[in-house]
Amino acid sequence: QVQLVESGGGYVQAGGSLTLSCAASGSFVSINAMGWYRQAPGKPRELVAFITSGGSTNYPDSVKGRFTISRDNAKNTVHLQMNSLKPEDTAVYYCNVEVLSWSHREYDYWGQGTQVTVSS
Repeated sequence: QVQLVESGGGYVQAGGSLTLSCAASGSFVSINAMGWYRQAPGKPRELVAFITSGGSTNYPDSVKGRFTISRDNAKNTVHLQMNSLKPEDTAVYYCNVEVLSWSHREYDYWGQGTQVTVSS
């Protein structure tokens, strides 16, 4: 089993910055991809940022140039630096990790979500 603990959400004015962190713990061989998703009220969950085990990243156009995802493999953590925040970034943000289990199967796990609110 894998546990994900998120931190760093909160309230910020437009133009401000926040950093989200997610720490994974448990028993597994390795962590493959790590990512952040968000879900605003009445909208589907959407990908915000994605990073592979090799460090390749991917962002949707809506956050490209403003958000940066990074990971610390030694600490099994992933971070999301969010700059130039806009009111439309307001959502619950979820951490997602893909782990390789000791049975050599891959599993997805989700964090509990952290609220980010950006005021205009």
